Amino acid sequence: MVFGMMDGYGFGGMEIIGMIMWFIFWILILAGLVLLIKYLWGSAGVKGAQESALEILKKRYAKGEINKEEFEEKKKDLI
Repeated sequence: MVFGMMDGYGFGGMEIIGMIMWFIFWILILAGLVLLIKYLWGSAGVKGAQESALEILKKRYAKGEINKEEFEEKKKDLI
């Protein structure tokens, strides 16, 4: 029997290394998916959260927080 070759159950150390590599491969795939989801979720949230100053001003005027004169003054400042 030649040592280091086959021991009757496979290739010994090579099998373990293969299993470890396969495990690492799937961990990297899962980590990549998690990062992709976080990136997509975060970029969608940022786009949805951004609101122009003019839109905010229009909302404040519509709610009655500011009067027409204030609205026109602030609008001129923004444009």
